[in-house]
Formats: sequence, structure tokens, C-alpha cells
Amino acid sequence: MYSIEECGLAGGWQWSLLSGEQLWSPGFFRLLGLRPDVVAPCYDLFIDLVHPDDRMRLAAPEAVAHGIVLPRATVRVIRPTGEMRILSVLSEIRASPEGRPLAMTGVALDVTDRERLRLWQAAEKRRREVLYLTSYTASFFVGPDLVHEFPGEVAQVHGLTREELQFDPFLMTVPEDRVALRDRGWERHDRQLPFQAISRERLANGELVRFRLLGVPVWGAAGDYVGWAGMKYPIHASGAPTVAPHAFTENGVRRGLEQAVRGRHLRAARGLLDWSMSTLAEAGGLSLSTVRRLEEEAEGQGSRSRHKAVDALRKAGIRFIAMEDGSIALAKI
Repeated sequence: MYSIEECGLAGGWQWSLLSGEQLWSPGFFRLLGLRPDVVAPCYDLFIDLVHPDDRMRLAAPEAVAHGIVLPRATVRVIRPTGEMRILSVLSEIRASPEGRPLAMTGVALDVTDRERLRLWQAAEKRRREVLYLTSYTASFFVGPDLVHEFPGEVAQVHGLTREELQFDPFLMTVPEDRVALRDRGWERHDRQLPFQAISRERLANGELVRFRLLGVPVWGAAGDYVGWAGMKYPIHASGAPTVAPHAFTENGVRRGLEQAVRGRHLRAARGLLDWSMSTLAEAGGLSLSTVRRLEEEAEGQGSRSRHKAVDALRKAGIRFIAMEDGSIALAKI
């Protein structure tokens, strides 16, 4: 608890209901944005700093005096500077053997980042769902259990159940193309190779739409296979996308594509830029020995260093392009 409090992420307080004395830990002062040499500990002050809409989640001072608290709550606190933090608060009453309330103790943990992440994930999930209804574009993931995770709206647009798509997404493909596309897709999946194809799909409203499918294996930092990330988006007869597909790579597609970049691609990219290994190391914030290991295929496929090297080359004008056969082409812009 002490180490967490020293980082400004936690704090605690005590309130003696017999003497009225209140004590706050240094960490609790920091959570509230207060200085112990300027203000005295006071439960009322804590309540005043809580967002008005959240105050009902904590026990009022008069309720505490009667031994009533709300054990657990998540509240927003507005610091004197105007900064808002989100706290997870645990409260309890210590009572005498006769049941008389003696003291209140509490612990608060700063969960601002966790709550913001949860809210962002919920908003991102909804965004992905709405996007399929409006643009027929979606990202998906296939775990080691081979279950395909699609936004629920994909099933709605195609007139299928979510369960059907989880186990056979090729049901979206027109019957005359389905078997060949399914066989090719699973063959690339089983060999853990990138997959790209065009799928003609009949929607529930009768419309026939051409989609480009892209799937890539994703690896953990330790080199363990995590799953298969993919995306699908509609294309014109020319093959050009009807929407900008780069906006839908947040689910791991970009990660998988970068992991598919091998040592020979890094060497070729350096050649296009006329870079030495030392130049790439400096641009990517890597050591020279790490760049050498990447180019000699001595680094794991899921190594974070690979992403840093690819990012440095991309910023310098190199584009890594996934081809129809799963290979990667390079271009300099």
C-alpha cells in the first residue's frame, strides 16, 4: 500500500466518532490535490470535492455519525485546480461489541486511467458496430478457439445469426465462391500466414457487394501465437476501397502486418533510404545489435523492437504493402 501511495495512486483516512479527530494519509491529500500544511482533514471537505452528481454514492456526514456508510463507490473528484480524477472508495465502520459506532476508516484508489480506458473501449465498440451499418466496414478477431469475433451488426446486415458467423464467417460469401474461399482462408490460417482475398457477398436487403478481406496472425512479445486479426471493407469493381480502410486497424491488424515484416524487408527499406543499420537504430531508438538481430531473424516475431523499426522507416517515407498472395512489397514516397 505504501509504494502505491507514494506514486500518488492511493490514500486513506480515519475518523474517530468519539473524539471527532480525523486523520488523512499523505497519499489521500495528494489524491484530492490538497496540501496537509494548508488544510485540515475533514470528511465534509472530501464530500465537497466530489462531483455533485456522485455525492449520493457516499454516506453523508450525519449518516456516518449513526454508523451508516456505503461500503464501495466510484466517484469523480474535482481538485481545486479543476482537474478531475476518478476514485474507487472503500469505507467501513468500526463498532464496539455493543454495536456502537466508534470510527470510520476508508481507502481510496485512483482508477482514472482504468475508467477512461473502459469508457473508450465501450465507445470504440459502439463505433465499430455503427460503422458496419453505415459503411459495411468491420474489424474482427479469431482466437485460438477459432471463434470469430464480429460486431453484432455484421450478422444483422447479412441476415445471419451471430453464432453462425462466429463459427463460419464464409457463410457471408455467395454459395458459388464459398468453398474455394473457405479452403484458401483456413489453409493460410493453419499455416499462420497473411491472407487477402475478394469476397462477393449478398446482403439481407439483396444487394451484392464486393469485399476485400485481410487477415494476419498476431504474436505476443514472447513469440507465442495470440490469434488472427482481420478486417473487411467494400471495394469498387476496380478494386479500390469505397472507404478509407486505415481507420479500422486498431484491433490488431496493424500489429500483425508489422510483425510480418521480416529482416529482408528491413534491409530493402534501408536500401531505398540509403540508410545504414546505425541510422535505423538511431531513428528507431534501438541499439545497433538489436537492428542486426532483427535483420538476421534472431528477434522473436512479436518483438516490440520490430514495431519501432517499422515505425521509424514509415516516418521516413517507406510503405509496407500487403499483396494478394500474402507477400509484402515496399515503396518509397
